[in-house]
Amino acid sequence: MQNIKPQRVLSAIEAVGPQVYRILREQIIQAELVPGARISEAEIARSLSISRQPVREAFIKLAEEGLVQVLPQRGTYVTRISTASVMDVRFVREAIEADIVRQVAGEHPAAIVDELREQIARQKQVPHDDRAAFLRLDELFHHTLATAAGRAYAWSVIESVKAQMDRVRFLSVDDLQIGRLIEQHERIVDAIAARDVGGAEQALRMHLREILKSLPEIARSREEFFDGTG
Repeated sequence: MQNIKPQRVLSAIEAVGPQVYRILREQIIQAELVPGARISEAEIARSLSISRQPVREAFIKLAEEGLVQVLPQRGTYVTRISTASVMDVRFVREAIEADIVRQVAGEHPAAIVDELREQIARQKQVPHDDRAAFLRLDELFHHTLATAAGRAYAWSVIESVKAQMDRVRFLSVDDLQIGRLIEQHERIVDAIAARDVGGAEQALRMHLREILKSLPEIARSREEFFDGTG
């Protein structure tokens, strides 16, 4: 049985349930909790010195995202990744974000270009072996685009469905791919700065299709993470 790391400390100024959810979600996405691992409501509650209710709430939310499966009388287990689900999520994400970047490029808020370029500079400074840090900055980049377009709800929709895609990205991203992703971010921002709506959309679509190249290979090389349903 695997559980969250005991050194995790909860904030006293935020509700407990969402914190437990984020901790577990992060550990699943970053493969600290691997597919098939059994996670215990009682053990997690004990390790964090909290009641079982917020852990139960976190399990429900994780199950809704397809990250865990709750089996009555048997326990809660981390799910394997469905490649079909990843492909569906990627399709939805591209459709939403393509419209977002078109709107940002058309409106061309100057401040957003500066902000995105500053983020890219931070991405380039991430240590080569820190995949988690880079992916957090990648997430911020896309979130910033959605915020600039005034599409907070659209981003919340993406966040609610993209967990399986994030698991694949964490497994597949490496130093060479990080460099390629940063170059793609730069092309997106250059198109926005040039008010090139079509170019921005094309650059964004190419960026989100990067996973199509890595998914087949990572599914073969890390088959224990995938459910084999295709």
